[in-house]
Amino acid sequence: MASNTSSALQESGMLSKDRLLRLFASFSALTSQPEVKKRIRDAVKDKQEAVAVTTAIQEEIFLEMGIDPRFGISCLGKINSVYENDQGLMIQFYGFVAKEEMACDEAELEPDEYAEKLRIQHQLQEQQLEMLKHMRKFHPDDQSAILEALQKQMENGNFDNSSTVLNFDQIQEIVQKRVAP
Repeated sequence: MASNTSSALQESGMLSKDRLLRLFASFSALTSQPEVKKRIRDAVKDKQEAVAVTTAIQEEIFLEMGIDPRFGISCLGKINSVYENDQGLMIQFYGFVAKEEMACDEAELEPDEYAEKLRIQHQLQEQQLEMLKHMRKFHPDDQSAILEALQKQMENGNFDNSSTVLNFDQIQEIVQKRVAP
């Protein structure tokens, strides 16, 4: 990795969408490499927090990109408010967050525990996909009402995985409430 410390580092404003996407892609590529996975796992064995290592990796990427690491990390905390209307970037950001969580889990969990977590996550994604397919059958106004109800359910459930899915009966009930006077 080439260092960019000899030139001025960006340390003000907000990171552009392109720079954020570059960070997300670089982080994903790095955390998929066996030597980086080993780095995180070794840190956990040494009683360090896995997230401290993933944060250090992000800081290294920021430096390589010519961004002050502390500034870059602070920008990550502002993405939700600055880019809230950019659906594509928000999806990429949540993917980045999920990738970091999975990198930490892989280092912290035993292989069988990690495999089980992946299985459960895959099952949840399948349920979410079925829910979305079912939602498409409804009018856009009904879809909005369903998504609002899902958001409330997720907030009330503290964003627990089980709160990210509505079953067919729940969807039907939301739509019927909208239609009923």
